[in-house]
Amino acid sequence: MLKKLKSAERLFLLIKKQFPLNVSSVSKGKILSEIQRLINDDPESWLNAISTWKNLLELDAKKDKLFQRAALFQRAANPPKRKVEENDIISAKKLKTKQLQELQESGECLLEKQTEEETQEQGDFLTEREKSQEAFQNDVVKAADAKNQNDLTFRVSCRCSGAIAKTFTAQVHLPPKEVGRITGIALMKQFGWKADLRNPNLEIFIHLNDIYSVVGIPVFRIPLASRAYIKTAGLRSTIAWALASLAEIQAGAFVLDPMCGLGTILLEAAKEWPDVYYVGADVSDSQLLGAYDNLKAAGLKNKIELLQVSVIDLPLPSESVDVIISDIPFGKKFKLGEDIKSILQEMERVLHVGGAIVLLLSEEHHRRLKDDEQSSIPLNSEGSHTGEPSIKKCLKPGGKTGTSETVSSSFEASSQECLDKTPPFGSLVPVECHKVSLGRTDAFICKYRKLHSLGL
Repeated sequence: MLKKLKSAERLFLLIKKQFPLNVSSVSKGKILSEIQRLINDDPESWLNAISTWKNLLELDAKKDKLFQRAALFQRAANPPKRKVEENDIISAKKLKTKQLQELQESGECLLEKQTEEETQEQGDFLTEREKSQEAFQNDVVKAADAKNQNDLTFRVSCRCSGAIAKTFTAQVHLPPKEVGRITGIALMKQFGWKADLRNPNLEIFIHLNDIYSVVGIPVFRIPLASRAYIKTAGLRSTIAWALASLAEIQAGAFVLDPMCGLGTILLEAAKEWPDVYYVGADVSDSQLLGAYDNLKAAGLKNKIELLQVSVIDLPLPSESVDVIISDIPFGKKFKLGEDIKSILQEMERVLHVGGAIVLLLSEEHHRRLKDDEQSSIPLNSEGSHTGEPSIKKCLKPGGKTGTSETVSSSFEASSQECLDKTPPFGSLVPVECHKVSLGRTDAFICKYRKLHSLGL
């Protein structure tokens, strides 16, 4: 069940979560002391997490053994067709006349020899494969069954962000690598574990920021965000899945990504919601070639149609699309040649009434659109923006960071009045907005809904 999570980057067994480290004194000694306290103050929490981690490894190893046994039984129950045919030929030859008996016997000998060689080769191959799988499982079980804590090897990965990261780097000269080293020394002293930076049994992850200090153990070595079916990574698969999920795709819908790039959003959507007509468009040859390779590798080239067209000149009838999902270029790798308003207007044209648009926007694009929304609110008699609740709810998609706002049913009665006062969006009404992290960059996932026809 954990492996099936689509919007999780990585999963961790929580060892400890507490308030952020106090770096106001910017004393290196005090900071190192605070880091060591993460281990020394509550060793039981560490041992409990290690116990849970071992149980997960044991379950995973048992599951793999069951799969291997099932595969071996299936091979035994279904022998290769080639051997059955050869046995039939041998039986037929035995019924021939005495004159061909010698030739038949020699043929049987050759056939038996060949069969023995093939069987031996297959047996050797299976033996080597089973040995390698068994050796891997033994390593896992050995790590899981290590009752003596001294047998456990580990390494520490540390990540610092926010003001703490700046303080550590600029004032204390304490990079994340040094924080990891100090933590590793404390663990060796407390539990007697051995450090192994290349191939450890256990990985410890520390995240220090301005909100909390977290220590945990990754549940999987490979992050969940690394999709096996994506050949060339574009947009983060977790963000792509979140965009598609927010669009509320229904079976039989027409879903469009007018700036599909390498097709990551469409891939994630088609894997989760298969009974849908998907179209991806882009002006770049290289991006479309990459998207085609991704679709082919994922086995979805017949599920998604690709078009080389401009986002501001889509060859689609007005109000023909049910859902539009897109990652608006941030202007770093690919420059956005046209104004974002022109892009929204063309998307608005092809979207039918009641349809939804879900966009990934940079902070700059989000700020510009939000300013346009605020400037479109009519002024009252005193010269300030009106305080009508329905209009505020309609025009303010973001609100506080990390929150979302949804258009309520009571808003529909006053929707026409609100729509008449939002020229930058025409018939598109902001529904909800979420702030997300793309690593070093923050972005916004914004959803809009079309509430009336453009009259075209």
